[in-house]
Amino acid sequence: MASLFGRLPPNVRLLDAGAGAGALTEAFVLRACSGQDGVKAIDATLYEIDSAIQAKLSRTMERCQTMCSRGGIKFSFAIHASDFIEEASTLLAQELFHRRVAVFDAAIVNPPYRKINAQSRERSFLRRAGIETTNLYTGFISLIHRLLAPGGELVAITPRSFCNGTYFRGFREDLLNHLEIHRLHIFDSRSAAFARDNVLQENVVFHAVKGRRQPPKVTISASSGTGSGDMLEARTCFGEIVHAKDPEIFIHIPSAATHTQSKEVMDGLDASLASLKISVSTGAVVDFRLKTFLRQDSQEGTVPLIYPCHFNGGLVHWPKAGSRKPNAILDNDETRSWLAPSGLYLLTKRFTSKEERRRLVACLFDPAVVRSKRVGFENHLNYFHSNGGGLDRDLAFGLFAFLNSTVVDQYFRRFSGHTQVNATDLRNLAYPDRSTLEAIGRRIENPNLSQEEIDALVEKYISCPQTSRSA
Repeated sequence: MASLFGRLPPNVRLLDAGAGAGALTEAFVLRACSGQDGVKAIDATLYEIDSAIQAKLSRTMERCQTMCSRGGIKFSFAIHASDFIEEASTLLAQELFHRRVAVFDAAIVNPPYRKINAQSRERSFLRRAGIETTNLYTGFISLIHRLLAPGGELVAITPRSFCNGTYFRGFREDLLNHLEIHRLHIFDSRSAAFARDNVLQENVVFHAVKGRRQPPKVTISASSGTGSGDMLEARTCFGEIVHAKDPEIFIHIPSAATHTQSKEVMDGLDASLASLKISVSTGAVVDFRLKTFLRQDSQEGTVPLIYPCHFNGGLVHWPKAGSRKPNAILDNDETRSWLAPSGLYLLTKRFTSKEERRRLVACLFDPAVVRSKRVGFENHLNYFHSNGGGLDRDLAFGLFAFLNSTVVDQYFRRFSGHTQVNATDLRNLAYPDRSTLEAIGRRIENPNLSQEEIDALVEKYISCPQTSRSA
């Protein structure tokens, strides 16, 4: 992270918010002491609210002072045992009334991450600074870039979840309106970067410069995250990272050749769900809210309740004997608004991880196999429908093959930075036109196809490159 900064100014005002034991500031000081930048002085401001680690942080800063002294660099530091969000938000709110606030030349940060609800004190403080966001780490980054001087640099390691999804759209817009993205680095493993802390989180390191003109090219790199092994690196046009016509402003990180190939294929598709007259929705049955209406097994007055555990091959198999999840839900006046009329639906899992063979997992609900007047789709599913009802057979089967194809999986991995597959993500995809999807669907007699069979079929109709099937 410390190596990603450009040439540092002679006098550096450094910010490390959420400093922990000071490892990032120490790495920055080691970089400055290498002599490559001609740094003369470092004034470090650190925030750490955890009293249990502040003594260790102080010792780290004393080591930094010793290193700088040996390197002929003046080093000063201030450790704030206060809440960074509260203090920075207050400072920025004062700036709105023409009060001067601290300005930094560089920031290096590993912010905390936790969801913050609309009524939390953190959200209240952030609103004072004109920031509306849903997670601690995006709150930290939003505050930090506002505290940077023009041309100031930020290097951060954060969850990758901000790259897509509705909740982070405002943050992405704010980030790209104020920071120029120069480098994005991802790790092949979700567990390696913070293995000692048993944290399973897909992370990204990014280097950005305070400014409003995005560079023509961005450096994309990837490594194992274990500290060993090769690092792959490539220069990519900014337009490949954030697509000009994407209203959701997804941030794509093409870290493999198959990711680039998949984009070439997807760029050749121009249909949307709206043009196909199809909608995708999240399953309406939130089981803990409707717990009194759920039944372990089917009985009179109930209808099927479908969970991801009912996926089996390409079809929903229901009921599932011995399942920990209920198989049925009462069909009455109180539950009917959460149920869908029987029909042929395409379902996808809402939660998958990068380690799985496919990030998009689609399955067909066939009313000829699961017979009922109505059906409940649990909240861990997305379902494709037409005006709230089922899909035409050939269209549904064509969508099934397309969404389960390797080319779509590789494209999805470019921008999906968390375990969720949101309905917004599915709406944001480009699709083959209706006639192409129906042609694919007509070729499928039984959806229990191998991955090779799915890829060969989709390739025949949408010109997927051969290499995408070996990903």
